[in-house]
Amino acid sequence: MLKQQLSQKLLQKLSPQQIQLMKLIQLPTLSLEQKIKEELEENPALEEGVDENERIEDEHDTYDEGDAQTIEAEDINVDEYLSDDEVPEYRLRANNYSTDDEDAQIPISGGSSFTEILYDQVGLLRLSDEDKTIADYLIGNIDDDGYVRRELSAIVDDLAFTQNVFVEIDHLENILKLIQDLDPPGVGARDLKECLLLQLKRKENNSGIRLAIEILDKHFEEFIKKHYNRLLERLEIDEDYLKEAIAEISRLNPKPGNSSGQSQKVIQSVIPDYTITINEGELELSLNSRNVPELNVSKEYKEMLETYKASQDKNKAQKDAVMFVKQKLDGAKWFIDAIRQRQQTLLITMSSIMNFQKEYFLSGDQLKIKPMILKDIAEEVRMDISTISRVASNKYVQTPYGTFLIKQFFSESMKNDAGEDVSTREIKKILEDSIADEDKKKPLTDDKLAQLLKDKGYPIARRTIAKYREQLNVPVARLRKQL
Repeated sequence: MLKQQLSQKLLQKLSPQQIQLMKLIQLPTLSLEQKIKEELEENPALEEGVDENERIEDEHDTYDEGDAQTIEAEDINVDEYLSDDEVPEYRLRANNYSTDDEDAQIPISGGSSFTEILYDQVGLLRLSDEDKTIADYLIGNIDDDGYVRRELSAIVDDLAFTQNVFVEIDHLENILKLIQDLDPPGVGARDLKECLLLQLKRKENNSGIRLAIEILDKHFEEFIKKHYNRLLERLEIDEDYLKEAIAEISRLNPKPGNSSGQSQKVIQSVIPDYTITINEGELELSLNSRNVPELNVSKEYKEMLETYKASQDKNKAQKDAVMFVKQKLDGAKWFIDAIRQRQQTLLITMSSIMNFQKEYFLSGDQLKIKPMILKDIAEEVRMDISTISRVASNKYVQTPYGTFLIKQFFSESMKNDAGEDVSTREIKKILEDSIADEDKKKPLTDDKLAQLLKDKGYPIARRTIAKYREQLNVPVARLRKQL
């Protein structure tokens, strides 16, 4: 038998406006500019550009969630949108641009893509219509690095099903060889070995090139594993001769697709969201002016409300119009306020991070970066950890020592021999310096690196050294070996 009962639950839910604010906080500068552009296009009550002599006070109005509810036109207090006493005009805009700001943009060339360059070269070959179709299809299977990574048997099947072209694998390989003769050298290779050999065979035939071809063709495994002693023994050559061949190989391009001036990849410029400068020994933080553009509420929409207020005969069309105007005005007011709240949140959070890492920002010494996690900053600024994470996400800060991703300053802590908490960034820096200063003929193994750091007062296990080394994109000792 079913029983019915009443129960009360207390739930905390974010309003749509709060969710939108969180999304705005997470956006980097370039994405924010695009978002503002979209909002200006969608909301005619929002305009760009204000009187440059007017200034913004620090206080700001809070968006009233009740304004978003559905109400009747007669219930609208038009004076709320017309009275300068209720909502001063300077509170309805955000202004952080200077007349001296430059709208610098990186020019991006709009020439032919890498694939189009290959198509143009194939068009110059004397091929039958069927072979031209096969060649074009093969080019379509070349990735951005310049490789054909699919099995030729799979391409044969695709040609039959999609192009109604039936071809044998031997003939497909012959067409592929024609493509491999195109520029850039090495394009159309199926693996790294074939790519390097294709490039070497186009070079001048001398003793160093011949030896390099022999090494790649017959001793490729020993070469990539840097077993130089085995190569010296099997090839019966001296070390200088081997160095000459390795130098020839090192000058080759392992990714010929990226050698084209017209890459398919998008150029993404980094625009810092903050700037930290040092003035008379003190740190100064500023927010990129493009984070808070000039926005204001449309005066034309205010005039529409004035017309409605002065009208004696309020028909249905006028009521529908005033509902539309109110909705757009509410949206414009909230968006301006959200942008300003974003500015305030970003400044408060980054100011806390700057003060926490003050020693580093004054000196630039990475060894002075303190252990810092999101919780440390959240507790100091009295915000949620998720908000701090959004502020630090995909944001950059320009310092006297370079431009860095903000999340790089967050790191866990470990204890040294003296029992002091040190940042894992500090340990990675020492590890990186130790590898840079090692003897390249006898590079340090992970065990030796662990012992080296232990001698410096950092008791770290070998597996931790291996983890940090991988995070620094440093290969194992064997692959760092040089002649």
